[in-house]
Amino acid sequence: MARKTARSKGSRSKRSTSEDVPAEGEVKRDDIRAKLAEIEGSLQSTTKAAAPVALAAGAAAALAIVVLAYTLGKRRGRKRQTVVEIRRI
Repeated sequence: MARKTARSKGSRSKRSTSEDVPAEGEVKRDDIRAKLAEIEGSLQSTTKAAAPVALAAGAAAALAIVVLAYTLGKRRGRKRQTVVEIRRI
């Protein structure tokens, strides 16, 4: 049976750091918009940098799938191929 520990309501404390509390006091709507714009700009630059790599990886994966399908189809065709034997009498 699990034991329950007694906690008072005040025993839970949030850790606050200097990052949690704004230096000016309140966070304004403009501060939030500026931070979101900064994040969006960073995201766009990251996306532009990663696009060629993702494109190359996608092309390589597509080529690998096509080669695999061709190889497996060729093997399956050999297994199911009818052997016709012609004899002269």
